[in-house]
Amino acid sequence: MVYQSITKHINTHINPTENDMRIFNAVLNEVTVSKGQFLLKPGTKVKNEYFVIKGCLKAYYIDEKGSRHIIQFAVENWWIGDFEAFYNQAPAKLYIEAIEDAQLLSINYDSLENLYKDAPIFERYFRILITKAFISQSKRILSSQEKNTQQRYLEFCSSYPLIEDRVPNYDIANYLGVSPENLSRVRQQIKS
Repeated sequence: MVYQSITKHINTHINPTENDMRIFNAVLNEVTVSKGQFLLKPGTKVKNEYFVIKGCLKAYYIDEKGSRHIIQFAVENWWIGDFEAFYNQAPAKLYIEAIEDAQLLSINYDSLENLYKDAPIFERYFRILITKAFISQSKRILSSQEKNTQQRYLEFCSSYPLIEDRVPNYDIANYLGVSPENLSRVRQQIKS
């Protein structure tokens, strides 16, 4: 049952054989984290990427001045990790924290590399995901430079439907790079 959502997600991007899926499922591990618990902290070796079965998480970093900057939320059917550190096998730069109790599937770096050899179709799957993530990140950068708070908030709602009730207002404001007061004002304008 845990594997149904990832199988469905995979099938929206590629068409693996039953054997490919057997190989893939064999390298996954189930992980649970409680609300407020950290999945990752800066300086630790990044061994895994995570697929969210249930729950909500956030990835962020803290700059030299001590300010927090949220760079990603992950809800059901999203992948989360410190991808730069994972692919470069370097220490983490990000915190990944559970906003809600979460059930995840993890894949470690060595297993992923072996998966590419044993079931090459998954190289395509992860390439598609990385390409989409790169495009999404580029859009977010352009949006933050070109659009006002309301436009960015509406884009956020489109990218993360129904997340408003799951994530505190101050976290959404942080992700958008605006003050919580500014975001509250925009939300009120949209409702009226």
